[in-house]
Amino acid sequence: MRRWGIADPRRARCYRRRRMLPAPPLPDTRPTISIVQVEHILQGARRQGLDVARILAQAGLSPALLAAPLSRVSQAQYASLIRVLRRTTRDEFWGLCNRAVPVGTFGECCRLLVHCGNLGAALRTGFRYYHRVLPDFVARLVVERGLAHLRLHTRGEADGRLDYAERVFMFFSFGLGSWLVARRIPVAQVNYAGPPPPQANDTARVFGAPVRYEQPYTGFSIEARWLELPVVQNTQSLAEFLRLAPANLIVRYRDRTSLTERTRQLLRGELHGELPTLEEVGRRLAVPPQTLRRRLREEGQGFQALKDDLRRDAAIEYLARPDLTLMDIAAQLGFSEASTFHRAFKKWTGVAPGEYRQSHGPRGTG
Repeated sequence: MRRWGIADPRRARCYRRRRMLPAPPLPDTRPTISIVQVEHILQGARRQGLDVARILAQAGLSPALLAAPLSRVSQAQYASLIRVLRRTTRDEFWGLCNRAVPVGTFGECCRLLVHCGNLGAALRTGFRYYHRVLPDFVARLVVERGLAHLRLHTRGEADGRLDYAERVFMFFSFGLGSWLVARRIPVAQVNYAGPPPPQANDTARVFGAPVRYEQPYTGFSIEARWLELPVVQNTQSLAEFLRLAPANLIVRYRDRTSLTERTRQLLRGELHGELPTLEEVGRRLAVPPQTLRRRLREEGQGFQALKDDLRRDAAIEYLARPDLTLMDIAAQLGFSEASTFHRAFKKWTGVAPGEYRQSHGPRGTG
């Protein structure tokens, strides 16, 4: 099957020889981030009347991206935007809350947490600490029937801005907790107090767990036994952690044993040609196709969506390289013609690859 006009790998190799170009190394293909998340994170800056276009430009992003609802940004670009917002608003929650959280609060809290004995003690200590500086919502850790629940309860009237602040707090609690114990903490379920988004988002993929909307609180649940994991970080490792934050929190710990990650790594090795079918992947992973399909959905993403997202994210990383033309990128991703790559990329992101490249600063010839 030649969906998207995928090329025979031999044709791609012949194409590279004709162009006298070495094959560029495969990108790391880290998952990209929806432009919807960029819109959400800018709510505080808009509320304060700040120049959003200037903030985006300082982060290396074009305001034109906001007009393409399917567009994506890299993790590095998103981390850069967070740093610019933190510097501009002088607030570690970027103006999302009703009272600014002073810059340095996160680091001060982390210095307390590395001295805790286990994950449970660290989470409770962190929640008590932020209780003093975040008046808009309160975080609680509740253990019942073998599960530990992080629950965020809004103190005042909820709105979209505070709703997103709660989601940020939940996500950073998950990322920081994983760093403290040096492993990804398996999440059993994610709850959001708000309604489901109008279009698919990345929450289930990020947490690797089912998401329920319109719940009494925002939060996530893990098995209670994970609270006993020892904190293995110290003041020395913390210095490096804080130097790299927030980029190291965005997708720091992947569950490399999950079926989604194993499938992703297998597909990544085949990016230059036609990607294998569900049956072929199942055979190579020794998992029946029906089981593979079901478990991928349970972990947050279907098989076809996983393939499309992998090609899209690889294309986005290649587009950041001005030394590669659009024809080069099309060949590297296994497309027989640039036109089929154009159509596929526009379906994935809502914009043509040339437009996307111009919106992200670096330019190459197409």
